[in-house]
Amino acid sequence: MSGSLQLSGAHRSQQPDADERLRNDERLETAAGILVLLADRTRLALMQRLGEGEADVTTLTEACGAARPSVSQHLSKLRLAGLVTTRKDGRRVVYALRHGHLRRLVNEALNVADHQISGLPPHD
Repeated sequence: MSGSLQLSGAHRSQQPDADERLRNDERLETAAGILVLLADRTRLALMQRLGEGEADVTTLTEACGAARPSVSQHLSKLRLAGLVTTRKDGRRVVYALRHGHLRRLVNEALNVADHQISGLPPHD
C-alpha cells in the first residue's frame, strides 16, 4: 500500500471550492470587524473628515466635536486596525485614510443615511 493518497477528479475539483470558502469566510470576518469599528459615531465622523484629506488631532477634534482624549483613543483603534496611517510633521502627528476604499465606504454609508432621513427612493 502506498503512503500517498490519490484524490479522484471529483475531490480535486472540490478543493478550490473549500479554499474559496475559507477565503470568503476570512473576507467576511475582516469586513465585519471594519464595520464594527465604523459603527461608532465618533470614529465614523473621524473617517468622514479624513476622507477629505489628512489631518492632525486638533483638526480632527474640531471636526467631530468630541474631547481630545476620546479622539486620540478612537484614532488609536483605527490605526491599530490598519484603517488609518500616521506620519510625523514636526511635533504633530498627521492621520490619513489607508486607502480610498474606506473613503468610499464611509461616503456610501452616509448616502444611505441621507436617503433614509429624507425619504428619497433607493437607487444604484
